[in-house]
Order: sequence, then C-alpha cells, then structure tokens
Amino acid sequence: MIFYANDEQKRTAEAYIKQLDAAHVFDAPIVTEVTPLERFFEGEDYHQDYAERNPLQPYILFNAAPKVKKVRKYFPDRVKVT
Repeated sequence: MIFYANDEQKRTAEAYIKQLDAAHVFDAPIVTEVTPLERFFEGEDYHQDYAERNPLQPYILFNAAPKVKKVRKYFPDRVKVT
C-alpha cells in the first residue's frame, strides 16, 4: 500500500503506477493500493535506527543492506546524508 497525506502525494503515486504499467516494467499490472493516511503512530524507541544498531541481524545483512547499497549507488542524488 501507498499511504498519502495530501492530494499531491495521491496524484504522484497514481501517476507513477500508471507510468510503470504503461512501460510494462513488470510482467503483470501493479496492484498496489493508494490509500489515504488516516493516522500515524511513531514506533517505540527500540524500533528507531534498527538497521544501524543491528547491522549483523540476518534480515538486515542479507535483505535490507544490499537494497540500501543499490539505491545509494544508482540514486546518490536522492539519498539524504545524515
């Protein structure tokens, strides 16, 4: 799901999905729902910076970290430096 907080976010999400479908980027149509954000609850402290605090946790090590590395390589201009 994509949760949007305003009309601009909704339009952006829907336009991007339409663009990907039109380009046949995937073998099947995108089925991601675009839904209004009704409430947001901030996670507990132990959830914050989880990957940074647990870099050797198997999911982080084998799934999340390689994806982050790939994004940093191909989209360095879109990564926020902290």
